Amino acid sequence: MKSEVRQNKATGEWVIYAPSRRQRPEDFLKEARRGSIPAYDETCPFCVGNEEMLPEIRLEMPNPARTEWQTRVVPNKFPALTPEVPKERIRRGIYLTMPGYGHHEVIIESPQHDRAIVNTTVDEMEIVVETYRRRYVTLMNEHENAMAILFRNHGVRSGASLIHPHSQLVVTGVVPRHIRRREDEAERYFDRWGRCVFCDILNFEQEDRRRVVAENSAFLAFVPFAAEVPFEIWIMPKVHQAGFGTITDAQKSDFAATLHEVLCLLYSRLDDPDYNYVINSAAQYRAEEPQLHWFLRIRTRLVTRAGFEIGSGMNINPSLPESDADFLNQM
Repeated sequence: MKSEVRQNKATGEWVIYAPSRRQRPEDFLKEARRGSIPAYDETCPFCVGNEEMLPEIRLEMPNPARTEWQTRVVPNKFPALTPEVPKERIRRGIYLTMPGYGHHEVIIESPQHDRAIVNTTVDEMEIVVETYRRRYVTLMNEHENAMAILFRNHGVRSGASLIHPHSQLVVTGVVPRHIRRREDEAERYFDRWGRCVFCDILNFEQEDRRRVVAENSAFLAFVPFAAEVPFEIWIMPKVHQAGFGTITDAQKSDFAATLHEVLCLLYSRLDDPDYNYVINSAAQYRAEEPQLHWFLRIRTRLVTRAGFEIGSGMNINPSLPESDADFLNQM
């Protein structure tokens, strides 16, 4: 059954319906934990030797030694969105809908089924980042693609359905309202002060230091002042850039190093917590605008949203950002 996108008439938000994803493999039901995961799983489509389980391989990048592949990009077998459908809106009575246009790809990060981030080298992480960049640029060059979301789900509570290390890229034909709101708020700030709000946040955190957890010449990682969940972390380029696709080779190395350091820090200090990370980047045709600034956001899954959060849209965070940063910085 094909995907469909429907609009909530009361809020204007779009909702993706993807019936095919009900068929996703749920190997996390095995309760596999760190130390019990094999290096190869005969049922895993991402493992070496199981290529017949893949629809196709769209991109393959070699490892640093160039002895075998390091990353592969493949179509998601159970996509939320697909490109082979029209993009026109359709009225159904008072409601608005459209076919589920878009792209949904998987970035396989390693040939090894049990390759944890803590065992990955910075050079290997850089190849993952370069894979992100290549697919992002390729798909965002297509006029129909309005928004590209690069993300990684780690652990059962994050929504991950396969253990093998991987990230995903979903491209949509519409821009979600919460992203438009973020962009509009940044535009209002720029119109009022003549500065990028994210640059101001970055500069303040760099000077204040109380919430900084990692830094190098090109990137700053910090717990945001108004973190919504415990141990939320933002990784932000120090040079103003609206779109992730404009990352340079030098930045790519520093970004990989910072991301690797932060994920290893969470792994060691919080005993490998479940998390999601997302690269927040400008929508199509806004990648050069002075008010927007891309960054990667990590949200741990240490607490569960309850009734108040769901009803109000506000988050209750039981942990102060300064305390979180202090804990992560303890040796």
